[in-house]
Amino acid sequence: MSEVFEGYERQYCELSANLTRKCNCASVIHDSEQKKQQLSEISSGIDEADVLIRKMDLEARSLQPGVKATLLAKLREYKADLNKLKKEFKRISSPNAHDELLESGMTDVHSVSAEQRDRLSMSVERLNQSSDRIKESRKTVLETEELGISILEDLHQQRQTLLHAHNKLYDVDSAIDKSKKVLTTMSRRITKNKWIAGSVIVALVLAIILILYYKISHR
Repeated sequence: MSEVFEGYERQYCELSANLTRKCNCASVIHDSEQKKQQLSEISSGIDEADVLIRKMDLEARSLQPGVKATLLAKLREYKADLNKLKKEFKRISSPNAHDELLESGMTDVHSVSAEQRDRLSMSVERLNQSSDRIKESRKTVLETEELGISILEDLHQQRQTLLHAHNKLYDVDSAIDKSKKVLTTMSRRITKNKWIAGSVIVALVLAIILILYYKISHR
């Protein structure tokens, strides 16, 4: 569901309910100036409702086919509702509106027609449904926000774990480098000691040979 469409829908439902109430009041007003003022407000409200209907129509037609079909079906109901309001406005605006009201048997100035009550009830119901959808949308947004925060916290923890592991790997790498240096030094010392030992052995062998040669030659 489009949030933009829901915003227009909520405005229309509130305006429709308000216009219905004003039509009910205007139909029983006897003072010409008060009635003129009320009719002027109703006319302005109907114009505003027309604008909202057009905005909803444009928004619905810009959406995906599945959502578009659902919203256009709902929009047809709002158009029919607005047409009823226009007819009611036209009826109460006519010069003989009060006489027609009396002829129809509606002598109680506080009574309203069943059609008006139904339209008002429908407008209020739609307004409540729109409010419920907005609440659901807000709830979904909050849940999504909480999920996003949880994911960010998990990512932060994973980052800390990776940094800790990286530091450990760096320490291990440093220890390996030190071990390599120690082993290289030991290897060099062992090689050096081998050369020294070999030299001593060669010197001893040569000394023995010289001693034997000296003994043999002086017999």
